[in-house]
Amino acid sequence: MNNVAIDALPGHAKSYEVDLATAHLANYKKIKDLLIFDRNYPSYFFLAFLIHSGISFLGRCSRSSFKEAREMFGRQMIQSRTVTLKPHHTKRKQIGKAGLPMKIRVRFVSVLLETGEVGVLVTSLCDEKLWPTEIFKELYNTRWGVETFYGTLKERLNLENFTGKTVESVRQDFYSTVFISGIESVLTGEARKKLSDKDDKNEYHQLVNKAVSFNTIKNHVTDLFFGESDTEILLEKLTRLFMTNPVCERKNRKFPRKRRPRASLNYHKRFKKIVF
Repeated sequence: MNNVAIDALPGHAKSYEVDLATAHLANYKKIKDLLIFDRNYPSYFFLAFLIHSGISFLGRCSRSSFKEAREMFGRQMIQSRTVTLKPHHTKRKQIGKAGLPMKIRVRFVSVLLETGEVGVLVTSLCDEKLWPTEIFKELYNTRWGVETFYGTLKERLNLENFTGKTVESVRQDFYSTVFISGIESVLTGEARKKLSDKDDKNEYHQLVNKAVSFNTIKNHVTDLFFGESDTEILLEKLTRLFMTNPVCERKNRKFPRKRRPRASLNYHKRFKKIVF
């Protein structure tokens, strides 16, 4: 949500996303946040893990998801239903070995998407009085900030194009990229606030230009971490620079989704990494 990664873990390209997610969450049990995830995650194992860990969640179901969710696709009259799920008989041994419950109580909620299609969400927030059906579409839409954060890492910072071939060089590139993205998010906070304060005077909401912010940090990184100048003065200078050439946010614009093939191995071998 705030473009600051609290945990980062490099894994195999063919790793199961649920395995990576449970590894991330192992150290964050009993958190009070609402975990929001897309269609690649809902499975009995993952939902049982979250409930067992005391983590509230909201996720989107695919059309090949749970039977109870499949029944809600295309049926706009069913807006909310709370059910008890049990694992498939082929998964019971795995569930038992992990010490997870053999039945869980979850709620399925249908929402009408902008395309006119019905989407089905699954959540641990089962109290319909406390959590009315109408709030879930807006709640789930807040996940979009995660996707734009991934876009910054992979496109702007070119995360998947490494500067070396050794394990250490890959790890160095990975963690340094995640670190610099967090630094940028923290340092540009004041600039974002000042740009927001100008909304009444501007036709469109303005955002910090990522090309400007990352380049500014690159040019002042030595002063930031090793300089002896006054920190407040430096931060004020950086804020002024971050506010130059802002980009406008035009809401409700929609473009056809272009599915691009993953970059070939040849691309990563021959394309020189451009930092910022």
